[in-house]
Amino acid sequence: MELMSLYGLFLAKVVTVVVAIAALVILAVSLGQRKAKRKGELQLINLSEDYREMQREMRLARMDQAEQKIRTKELKKQHKVEAKQKKQRAKTGASSTKPYLYVLDFKGSMDAHEVTSLREEISAVLAVATPQDEVLLRLESPGGVVHGYGLAASQLTRLRQGGVRLTVAVDKVAASGGYMMACVADRIIAAPFAIIGSIGVVAQIPNFHRLLKKNDIDMELHTAGEYKRTLTLFGENTEQGREKFREDLNDTHVLFKDFVKQQRPSLDIDSVATGEHWFGTQARDNGLIDGIGTSDDLLIAEMENHEVIAVRYTRRKRFMDRFTGSAAESVDRLLLRWWQRSEKPLL
Repeated sequence: MELMSLYGLFLAKVVTVVVAIAALVILAVSLGQRKAKRKGELQLINLSEDYREMQREMRLARMDQAEQKIRTKELKKQHKVEAKQKKQRAKTGASSTKPYLYVLDFKGSMDAHEVTSLREEISAVLAVATPQDEVLLRLESPGGVVHGYGLAASQLTRLRQGGVRLTVAVDKVAASGGYMMACVADRIIAAPFAIIGSIGVVAQIPNFHRLLKKNDIDMELHTAGEYKRTLTLFGENTEQGREKFREDLNDTHVLFKDFVKQQRPSLDIDSVATGEHWFGTQARDNGLIDGIGTSDDLLIAEMENHEVIAVRYTRRKRFMDRFTGSAAESVDRLLLRWWQRSEKPLL
């Protein structure tokens, strides 16, 4: 009888352990599925605190051991006081005394697919921003497809419409579609040798018709609509098609110029919308930007009056997407290198 009771007790323990493990597995799977359903993750980084921490470390490194001990004790006391003040503000519902500067980054590729993350970041900022808050966009792009960069510029326009002051900082390049984005800002700051401008439209289309004809290969193209296809890769292009294609390019250029002029009314658009690009100091003289400086100097200066928060939206990628995305980024970097080394811009 005693043996049976011990066996029953042992069996009850085993069942309890199995049920507990099963519950944990179900919970883990459930959380994993919820996490998988999220398309991306929003990350917030307090750049002001990171900079203050770096300052503290650098100052301590310059002291001898005795001074470091004294300073470390002082910092501990200071941290306790600051923590107590934060707790009191949290209890009373009082906000930080400083307004916020939200920092966004846009390193644009040819197809401007980065706009997917940009729209999420802007939506997050607009959800909490006050009229005293500002946004700094660190922008790097040589431009690309019209519809992609048109959407990116429209996303930045949301900030202006929401009453949030926008500054764009260009350390390397904001040309063509990149400048279309930059001109939306209340203020544009660029490094002295950053590439600015290239307000123009270009398209290059190879044609293999003569090669196919030489090898007795026919290529048929059927369309409904006179201008459904103006130029083709494999068919024989006509002068009428070429003329229509050039007309479409000119129409796009007019829209581009009108957009820039609307954003920066004081700009002499006809003198700068020639497709040329300028370095930062030249761009300032031509009215394309408002000041010279790097994003680093701008950020450090703004920390005096703002709490600086970096906002990042990272999209989750499948393994194959990561592989193909890396290949696409390599091609983009190669094209950008050619663009920067060439005498005239490709975009």
